[in-house]
Amino acid sequence: MHWLTRAAARAGIQGADAITLPPETSIVDAWEIVSRTLGLAQQDLALRIAPMFGMELAEVEDADPMARLALPEQMARRFQVLPLRADDRLLVVASSDPANLELEQSLSFATGRRVQLQLATPATIEEAFLTGYGEGERAIDGLLEKVDEELAEAVRVVDEDEPEMVGAQEVESAPVVKLANLILRDAVAQGASDIHIEPGHKVGVVRFRIDGVMRRHMQLPLAALARVVSRIKVLGRLDIANRVVPQDGRTRVAIERRTYDLRISTVPTREAEKLVIRVLRPESAKELRQLSYPTREMQRLRQLLGTRDGILVVTGPTGSGKTTTLYAALTEVATEEINVTTVEDPVEYELPGITQIQVEPRRGVTFASALRAILRQDPDVIFVGEIRDPETAQIAVQAAMTGHLVLATLHTNDAMSVVARLTDLGLDAPSIAATLRGVVAQRLVRRVCPDCAQRVDAATLTAEEERLADYFGLVPTVRAIGCRKCASTGYRGRMPIAEAAIMTSQLAELIAAGGSAGTLQRAAIAAGMRTLRGSALERVRLGETTLHEIERVLGERADEIVSVAGAPRVLVVDDDADWRASARLLFEGTGYAIREETSMPGARARLAAGEGFELVVARPAVLGDAVPPTARPADENEPAIASALRLLSG
Repeated sequence: MHWLTRAAARAGIQGADAITLPPETSIVDAWEIVSRTLGLAQQDLALRIAPMFGMELAEVEDADPMARLALPEQMARRFQVLPLRADDRLLVVASSDPANLELEQSLSFATGRRVQLQLATPATIEEAFLTGYGEGERAIDGLLEKVDEELAEAVRVVDEDEPEMVGAQEVESAPVVKLANLILRDAVAQGASDIHIEPGHKVGVVRFRIDGVMRRHMQLPLAALARVVSRIKVLGRLDIANRVVPQDGRTRVAIERRTYDLRISTVPTREAEKLVIRVLRPESAKELRQLSYPTREMQRLRQLLGTRDGILVVTGPTGSGKTTTLYAALTEVATEEINVTTVEDPVEYELPGITQIQVEPRRGVTFASALRAILRQDPDVIFVGEIRDPETAQIAVQAAMTGHLVLATLHTNDAMSVVARLTDLGLDAPSIAATLRGVVAQRLVRRVCPDCAQRVDAATLTAEEERLADYFGLVPTVRAIGCRKCASTGYRGRMPIAEAAIMTSQLAELIAAGGSAGTLQRAAIAAGMRTLRGSALERVRLGETTLHEIERVLGERADEIVSVAGAPRVLVVDDDADWRASARLLFEGTGYAIREETSMPGARARLAAGEGFELVVARPAVLGDAVPPTARPADENEPAIASALRLLSG
């Protein structure tokens, strides 16, 4: 067991004794994994465990700058310690590794002083290094010490079809160019979708969005950060002298022989400029079978793609994979017999055999104007990157009504909210009912790292996992731990969860009559739609992700989705885990909120506590005469519920 987990357990932190962490785990990774698993900030963790070592918590901001003269910088960096105070006999240093026996002996021998340790987090010490031991060009040089000399040619600026090489002489005269190249190369190598370069009070930070989550990559002194921002602005053809007005630009670069489009955005802050880079990979789109789409929703999506007119909408927040899904759909429908045209901003993937139009407002090419032109080009399928204004919405409806299949994206929280969004864009309810063929809402959840995921069961859950298991009505099967291969996050890669609503005559009538969102949601569920929550819990049951991840992605909407308009609650009772899993599978997606108990005494306790359940489901052998099953579904015509009742109570 790692010393950090032992210390946390001795400090009485709940859940610490359940953490499995190899002793050889690096200090930085150990602090990150333990603090994340326990749900504590690293500073709070340090405060709790410091007394276990008889240590004080280091107050780095009060460190005496002259103390650094007592300890060579090379040794301070080697042991990752920061001198706080020093006199002729005593040296006080901040350390995040108090279990390192060599540390005190080596420092005492090197300085001729008695060494006293105080506890600090690795991030605190690293930030102090950047502000204390060096800044500006010196800090850049330090960051680049171990960088391969070939980095000068690792990133090439591409203008149209002609690459412009970053010359070695330029790199030698400007280390900042090499540092900017390093950031871009690392982002691509780690699969980042966005790069954030953010100024702070004393230092700046570079963060990558990987698998939908922000990760800190490096810290920079403000002097170095400002130069990196200027370098990126040069690549995007932005005005580097103007630092008080937001700017947008784009460029294309070749990194490790592959081409990437960069969308660059800057905004002024109180300290300096913040810069964000969206990394687009204009490579061949994946096919639907490569997306790891849930089987049930994949079948419904393919059914929708089989229509030849109307509108199919894929919805979700920014970064939820909407465009990737629709590109994959286009690879299935685009044949030599079909004319497919797209209008996009930007064109994210290059699809052979498809006409792709890039929106260019400065040249008068908008979604609406491009759509009008497309309708004169004899299209069969039209892909609209996003319906974002009333004019585009009206033209999309016209196209759908004249025998075209229109694929589009929108930003809504769930499938049936698309109706309200289209209404807000000026479409009337009868037109929506007549043209909308289906809606797919999706999110992306992180997949547990296969190299470090830990199997769990009901007996080995931490307190937090027990809370989530009760909240979602499902015991998780794996726990995210963290290793080098997943950058200590416990997750590697993402996969979609989805809900797919197919228009039925009943749904169309409800839309035309102006039905509420709750009414439409219940009708879609009765017609076979499984909610996002049901799709997500299937991933958990299969051991592909965790309840922590589902809570992060779905947030407070998790209960709201399953209990639309006060949906009934079901209590499933049995001591057999496989039987309870079968019960969950039958009821998920029906709109019922499911809770579980392993015994009838437990069920009676819930009922005695005033927890209301419209349905109590148990096998006769378990049920006995204790609590009779009540079969009162909200709608007797819902086949999924009726089928479940017959199977479960027999």
